[in-house]
Amino acid sequence: MFKAVKIEKDDAGYRAEYADVTQEQLPEGDVTVRISHSTLNYKDGLAITGKSPVVRHFPMVPGIDFAGEVTESSHPDYQAGDWVVLNGWGVGEKHWGGLAQYARVSGDWLVPLPEAFSSRQAMAIGTAGYTAMLCVMKLASLGVTPEKGEVLVTGAAGGVGSVAIALLAQRGYDVVAVSGRPENTDYLLSLGAKEVVGRELFSEPGKPLGKERWAGAVDVVGGHTLANVCATTKYGGAVAACGLAGGMELPATVAPFILRGVTLAGVDSVMCPKAERLQAWQLLANELDADKLESICEEIGLSEVVPYGEAFLKGEVKGRLVVDVNR
Repeated sequence: MFKAVKIEKDDAGYRAEYADVTQEQLPEGDVTVRISHSTLNYKDGLAITGKSPVVRHFPMVPGIDFAGEVTESSHPDYQAGDWVVLNGWGVGEKHWGGLAQYARVSGDWLVPLPEAFSSRQAMAIGTAGYTAMLCVMKLASLGVTPEKGEVLVTGAAGGVGSVAIALLAQRGYDVVAVSGRPENTDYLLSLGAKEVVGRELFSEPGKPLGKERWAGAVDVVGGHTLANVCATTKYGGAVAACGLAGGMELPATVAPFILRGVTLAGVDSVMCPKAERLQAWQLLANELDADKLESICEEIGLSEVVPYGEAFLKGEVKGRLVVDVNR
């Protein structure tokens, strides 16, 4: 028996609970991992609360991330005693995930835990931080360099935004952070933001084209925010879009793209190829400041996860939420 957060949907309704499960209940896979740490992400909040149909079948253990030690493996790349990290691949949606003390998955979904990080640090980064690095990599590949001008980060106090600010500032970019909570200003400045602006500047319908300001942007919000970011991006600039916290719609025009040559680049972390994952994790190991990483994260126990699901969706969680699955 081991502990897990388990989601059920039956005649009694939809519910998430801290429960006992057995190894025999684990799904198929060629690697079994004793999990050390997991995380709580926006998608996990949706799964736990049932606010969006994230979970595809029941019962389900949520958790799109985990780090831990391999206990059994028939996969050629891993053996007992190896430390590994998992991000995405539909885990926590279609396949039992990381908010548990054990997981059984395909070894193809795993990457080795970088030597630079403990398992706790790897989960302080998690999918949010790994996605942030993918966004930074995307902007760099599209020619957005520090000398081109300011880079905007929306949803700045969240997990992706927090890590993106730290990474961009480390690379020498002038970062402008967007936040709907003035109380987060000092936190965002401490991560390396040069300026913090209000969310209201982007959240309402805007003009097809606005004053050019941003050389690039990382957007996790979507909706009117993404449309307004594109409309105010400089000629030849690029926007890396990786989230939909503000909605799936994009009420924009083609004007920024055909009149200013702006690139809107989608960033997907879930099905990202392994080579790109390994590159992102290596860059994180080389570039992410350990002190800033610690300032971004808060730790809770597995037994505390369920109440945090609602708080996460309300925007009441700042930075990264690391879960110690053994308490």
